[in-house]
Amino acid sequence: MPAPPFAAARLIPFAAMAAALLTSAGPSAAADPAPPEFLNSGAVLGTDLPFSEAVRYGGVLYLAGQIGVEPHTLTLVPGGVRAEARQALANIAATLAAHGRTRADVIKCTVMLADIAEWPALNEEWRTFFAKPYPARSALGANGLALGARVEIDCIASAGPRAGAAGGPTAEGRAAARRY
Repeated sequence: MPAPPFAAARLIPFAAMAAALLTSAGPSAAADPAPPEFLNSGAVLGTDLPFSEAVRYGGVLYLAGQIGVEPHTLTLVPGGVRAEARQALANIAATLAAHGRTRADVIKCTVMLADIAEWPALNEEWRTFFAKPYPARSALGANGLALGARVEIDCIASAGPRAGAAGGPTAEGRAAARRY
């Protein structure tokens, strides 16, 4: 049975749009980006762990998941999900600052909760750390987080140039790392 005539009509504009996108990317899209930089500042965790605290690739900084451990230890802060969320966010601020970024550069986070019912407590801490417009966020309930943590948060941040920025840690970034 032949396809209805409207099916072909829908494919032609899609194919034309795809071809236009591919050809308009220009020569820079075909060039290989610089290799990824695997980063370990030691700002929060030791540099001997079997993962990088962050990876910079192109204009993006990918942060490893952070749990609510006291800096330079593998000891969770006491107090449950709110205290752990607050510390995990502080660890994110310190990691960002170590790489010349701030929480304002965060564009997307993934939150893993040991119990998704603790979502409201996480949101309370979230609102004290991030300002509007909030970064995009996904969340899921997890069956077992590292060290028995109640929450783990990983982030993706912009690592591209800022207008007038030299690229080093900013005063805001250093202050945020101390505050959280």
